[in-house]
Order: sequence, then C-alpha cells, then structure tokens
Amino acid sequence: MKYVVILCDGMADLSIDSLGGRTPMQAAKKPTIDRLAEKATVGMVRTVANGMKPGSDVANLSVMGFDPAEVYTGRSPLEAASIGIDLNDDDVAIRCNLVTLSDEPEYEKKTMVDYCGGDISTAEADELIKTLQTELGGGEFDFYTGVAYRHCTIWHGGRSAGYTLTPPHDISGRVVGEYLQSHIDNPELYSLMKKSVEILSNHPINKERVARGERPANSIWLWGQGTRAALPAFEEKYGIKGAVISAVDLLKGIAKSAKMESIDVDGATGYIDTNFEGKTAAAIKALDTNDYVYVHIEAPDECGHRCEAENKVKAIELIDQKVVAPIVKQLDGTDYRMMILPDHPTPIATATHSSDPVPFMIYDSTAEVSGVSTFTEENAASTGVFVDHGPSLINQLIK
Repeated sequence: MKYVVILCDGMADLSIDSLGGRTPMQAAKKPTIDRLAEKATVGMVRTVANGMKPGSDVANLSVMGFDPAEVYTGRSPLEAASIGIDLNDDDVAIRCNLVTLSDEPEYEKKTMVDYCGGDISTAEADELIKTLQTELGGGEFDFYTGVAYRHCTIWHGGRSAGYTLTPPHDISGRVVGEYLQSHIDNPELYSLMKKSVEILSNHPINKERVARGERPANSIWLWGQGTRAALPAFEEKYGIKGAVISAVDLLKGIAKSAKMESIDVDGATGYIDTNFEGKTAAAIKALDTNDYVYVHIEAPDECGHRCEAENKVKAIELIDQKVVAPIVKQLDGTDYRMMILPDHPTPIATATHSSDPVPFMIYDSTAEVSGVSTFTEENAASTGVFVDHGPSLINQLIK
C-alpha cells in the first residue's frame, strides 16, 4: 500500500461575491479530485486545536500526525532545520520576512504594503541577507538566507517565551504601529527592524528593483520565534518510510526534523507559477523508495493572502490537472490511498489564516465507499464526518 497526501495550503475559503457566491473550491474545475471524492471518505477535520494560532506550522504538523501540543516549539526552528542551522540550547530562531513598508519617516507610521517584499527572488534576497549579516550580524544575532522572502534570524541567548510577534501577512495594508508592542517590548528585535530600513532602502538590489518599477524589500519583519524542535522520527512513529515535497523551508524543516526525506524541486516557488510538473515527477519517483509521500502546495494560500480569488481558483485547477491526475494515472492498478485537504482556510475576505475546520477526503483504491459529488467545504460538512483531533486523522489514512 502506498500513501499520498496532497496538501493544498489555505485552499478552504468562504463564499466570494466575485465568484457568484461560491468558494474557490466550488468554482474550480477539478474533475479528477471530484471523481475520487465520489468514492472516498469525506468529512471535516480540526487541524488547529482550540487555543493555538492557525499557522501552517501547527496545521501541517497536525496533518502529518504530530500533535503540536506535544512537539511544537515555534515556527522558525522548523525552518532553521531546513536551512541547515544547528541551534544551540540557548538559541532562539526567528522568522525574518523581507517586506515592503511605506516610506513614512517613523517606523510606527509605516504601512505593510507587501508581506513578501514584492515577490523578491531568492538570489536577490540572498544579497540583502548577506548585507544584513555584515552590518548587523556576527554577535548577538545572525542572519541566514531561506527562500524568496522567507529567511531566518538567530538570537543567541535570546528570549522565546512570553510574547507573540504578529505575522506580517496578517496586517497587509495596515499601519504597523498598533502591531508592534511585542517588538517594542523586546527592544533588541525592534532595533534590528528599524536599522534594517536604512540598510535595505539604500541597497543596490532595491534601487534596481525600484528602477524596474518593482517593490523594494526595504525592511525585515521578525516573528514566529522558538527554540530547537524535537520531533519523533516519522518512520519509528508510524512504521512507514516517508518523504516530503515542498517549496517552503517550513515543510522541509518538518521533514528533516522527523527524519523524513525532503525532496527539492527546481522551479518550486510557493506560488501559482511553481513547477507543478516537477513536484509531480518527484512524488512519483519518491514512491519507488517511500511508502508515504506528502506533496505540499503553497499556491492557494498565497492567493488567499493576496486576495486573488481568480488565481486561487486557478491554483486549485492546476493542482487537479498537473498533480492529482498524473499521480492517479501512475498509480492506476496498484493499491494506494490518497488524502487531499488544506491545512487551514485562508479566506479571501480576511487575507489571513483561520482556525476553522477544513474539508478532507481519503480515497482508497481497494475499497469503494459512498462519497460526495464534488469536493467542497459544504459537501464535506454535509457528510457529518468530523475529526476533532487533527493529529489522529493520519490513522484513518494508514489504518
């Protein structure tokens, strides 16, 4: 038996006027997913436990069968593991976004124009992060390059508990001042953010971006702090060998922390222009040497954060066409189970994550059950199947 998880990050949504009162899942043409759903177990699952923040870290841990209440220490330590940073016991890892802020002189009066720094490339970002390391690193802090706008700062001997730093994607288009109190309460962090503006605004990379009519990545934004993660090995926990395919350091870090194979794919961007075909080919190949493959696709989530309803529909359609359909075709005639679900909703209306339960479907090629006509939030809820403890869902997949 082979097990495939297609994790469509942030796919679940609310009805949208521009889509005729439908959700992106309802509006998307996804014939392969819907065909599987007709013979699948379909329901709703709570991937974010009550009292926890609805981040992709908590939600993906849950879907993979790791209980965040037992293993979660913060988002950034997982990303640090992917980058290859060996954290000491007193190190605090902090997610370091490259963002675009408006140009008011006072930091508190600036607006979060773009949480992803104008879709900055990894190559450009690497130059900016290296400059920050030269100017601000080498002592209490060090800066490490990740992917695109997502990077890592290590605070040696820092504080990780007792405060929550607002994620920048939660405050798009808002003046940042009212979301800075936790940064101000940690003046070392706030000082870094303010110093970064002068360094980055005058950097040749950003001057070139502005000259091309692109947004400059003119500040860092620190959030998601935590200490070294300690996940159990996936194979020891579930008795099967697993691999993860993703464009983002968070998922790669979870894989490495759980001693799973983490597979890199050229051209995997985390957005709608990602290399869908490359991820699919990697998944099919990975099944030769693994029992379980987790294919994480970030595109629906990014479209939700950017309030791009039509692109979110397109992302779902591309997942069906370029990921699910080819994998199903390859596995035809073999014994396999495929689970398809989002980790959390990212509604267009709010442009940020929600902790609401999400729809899931589990298709078993060896056993037909009565499913639903189309895989949507409404149809999944109508079945009455509800998994309240997200980390236990994996037991239905690999029972």
